[in-house]
Amino acid sequence: MYAISVLILFPIIAALLVLIVRKDQIRDMIVRISAVITAVITLTVVFLYFQKGISFNFPHEEIIDYIIAALEGSMALFIIIIGIKNKKYIVSAFSAIQTPLVLWFEFSQKHDIVVKNGIVFDKLTAIMVLIIGIVGSLICIYAIGYMKWYHYHHENYPVRKNFFLSLLFLFLSAMFGLVLSNNLTWMYFFWEITTLCSFLLIGYTKTKDAKKNSFHALAINLGGGLAFALAIVFIGINFKTLELSVLIDMKPEAMVLIPVFLLSIAALTKSAQLPFSSWLLGAMVAPTPSSALLHSATMVKAGVYLIIRLAPLLGTSSVGRIVTLVGGVTFLACSLMAIAQSDAKKILAYSTLANLGLIVICSSIGTQESLWAAILLVIFHSVSKSLLFICVGSIEHQIGSRNVEDMDILLDVSRKLSLYIMIGIAGMFLAPFGMLVSKWVAMKAFIDSDNILIVIILAYGSAATLFYWSKWMGKLVSNANVKNHVKQTFRKDEEIPITIHAILVVISCFGFPLISKYALIPYLTHLFHTDAMVPISTSDVKIMLYMLSALLILPISFIPIYKGDKRRKVPMYMAGQNAGDNENFHASMGVTRKVELRNWYMESYFGAKRLTLWSNLISIGLLCAGIILLIGGLAA
Repeated sequence: MYAISVLILFPIIAALLVLIVRKDQIRDMIVRISAVITAVITLTVVFLYFQKGISFNFPHEEIIDYIIAALEGSMALFIIIIGIKNKKYIVSAFSAIQTPLVLWFEFSQKHDIVVKNGIVFDKLTAIMVLIIGIVGSLICIYAIGYMKWYHYHHENYPVRKNFFLSLLFLFLSAMFGLVLSNNLTWMYFFWEITTLCSFLLIGYTKTKDAKKNSFHALAINLGGGLAFALAIVFIGINFKTLELSVLIDMKPEAMVLIPVFLLSIAALTKSAQLPFSSWLLGAMVAPTPSSALLHSATMVKAGVYLIIRLAPLLGTSSVGRIVTLVGGVTFLACSLMAIAQSDAKKILAYSTLANLGLIVICSSIGTQESLWAAILLVIFHSVSKSLLFICVGSIEHQIGSRNVEDMDILLDVSRKLSLYIMIGIAGMFLAPFGMLVSKWVAMKAFIDSDNILIVIILAYGSAATLFYWSKWMGKLVSNANVKNHVKQTFRKDEEIPITIHAILVVISCFGFPLISKYALIPYLTHLFHTDAMVPISTSDVKIMLYMLSALLILPISFIPIYKGDKRRKVPMYMAGQNAGDNENFHASMGVTRKVELRNWYMESYFGAKRLTLWSNLISIGLLCAGIILLIGGLAA
C-alpha cells in the first residue's frame, strides 16, 4: 500500500521542485534524478505486487474524498474563468455542469455507498504502470535536451521550461492514479487532471494556433468527462456502488449498458476516436516530448485501458458492436489518411489514431483472443510510437526539417539516429515485431467471432499501413551511399532515452511470449473464469524469432552502420549515366542533373479534407444508432 502511495505522490513532489527551481543546471539534474527514481519506484511496485496483486482502500478515505473534491472545484473554477476570458464558452459550460454534478453526488448521494477496494493492482495494471513509469521517465529525460534546442530555434516563444517539465511529472502522477483506481470518482479525478495537463501542454507556446488547438482539445475531452460524470451518478444511484470491478461483474442488461455506453463515450474521446479525433491532430503543435508522452504513449491509452476493463460488458451487446464499428471506421479512415501525409508528426498522429482504433476493436469484441491482441497492441504501440516521436524530434534538430522527403540525408548525418528510427518503423509494421504479431492474432479473433466486416476493414487498413511505413523507410535508405552532408552528434539527454527506447522495442519483440505467459494468460484466466489459451503456437514463435534475427542482420548488407566501412559503393541506376557520386546523372543533351527521389502521396484520393467529413458522419451515425438501441432496450 505504501509503495503505491509513493508511486502516485512522488511525481507530484518532483513536479513542484522542477516548477520552483529556475536555474537550468539544477533543474535539469532534478529532472534526471526524479525520472530515475520514478522508474525505480515503478519497478519496485511491480516486483512487490505482480504475482498476487493487491486490492485495498486508503485509510481516512473521507479525507481523501474532501481533498479531491476541493481540487476538482479549483480545476473547474480555473477552466470556467479561462473559458470566459477567451470566449470559449462551451469549455466553461462543460466544466460548470460536470463538476457541480459530481460534487452534488459526492455530498448528497454517496453517504450510503461503501467502496471496499478503491485501489486495484492486477496484471493489466502492472503492464500500464510499467508503460507509464518507464516510457514516461525516459521521455522526461529526453525533454531536457529537446527543450534546449527548441527555444534556441524558437526565440520568439516564451521560455517556460520549468512549467513544461513540471507538467510532464504531474501527468505521470495522474496516469498512475488513473490506472490504479477502482473507485470511479477517483478515476474521474485523475482523468480530468490528464485533460488539464494536455490543455496546458498543447498551448505551451501561446501562439494563435496553440491556443486554438488547446481549447479544442479541452472542449472535446471535457465533453467526454461529462459523459464520465453522468455514468458515475447513474451507477451510484441505481446500483449503489462506485467500484469498476463490481460494475464489470454485472450482466450486460439494458440498465447496465447505459453507464457502459457513457463510459465508452468518455473512452472514445480520450483515445481520440472518430468523430473526436481532431483534438489529437491539433495537439501536434505542442513540443515533441508532450506528443510522445501524452498523445501517443500514455494519455490516449487511458481511453483504451477503460475499454479493455469494460470488455466483459461489451462483446456481443449493442454497445459493444457500436464501439467496435467506431473503432473500425477510425482504423480504416486514419490509415488511409496517413498515406497523404509527408510531415512526420502528422504521419505519426494519423497512425496513432488508426492503431488506437484497432485496439478499440479488439477490446470491444471482448473475446480472450481479441483481448490478448489488444493488450499486446497497447504495449508495442506505446514503446514503438514513443520511440518514433522522440526520433522525429531529434531528426528535426539534425536536419532542420521533419518532412519525410528531407530524410534521405539522415543516414549520412547520423547513422545511430537512422538505425533507431528504422527500428521504430519496423516495430510498427514488419514481421516479427509485436504490432504485426498482434494483428495476426486479431485477425484470427475477428474470424472466430464472425466479425467479417471487421476482417475486411483490418485487411484494407493494414495494406494502407504497409504503404505509408514502407514509403518512409524507403526514403531513409534511398541515399545510403551519399556522403556530402555535415555530421551531427546527439546530446546525451536525447541519445540515452532514444537508445533505451530502441532496445525496449527489440526486447518486447523477443519477450512477448514471456509477457503472454506471465501476464496476459493469468489476467484473462481470472477475467473469464476459465483457462485461457495462447493464441500463437510455439512453432509460430520460433519462426518469428528467426525472422527477427534476419531482419536485424539485413541492414548491415546495404547500410554503412559502422565507422570505417570500406566496402565498395556500387553506382545507382538513374535516368541517365551516373555521374559517379550517386547524386547526379548525365541527362539528354549533355546536361547534368541532380537525382530526386520522391514518394507518391495521393492527396486527391486520401487527403484529410476528402475523407474526414464522411468518416465523421459515419461515426456520428453509429453513436446515434447506439443511443436509439439503448432507448429501445429500456422500452422493451
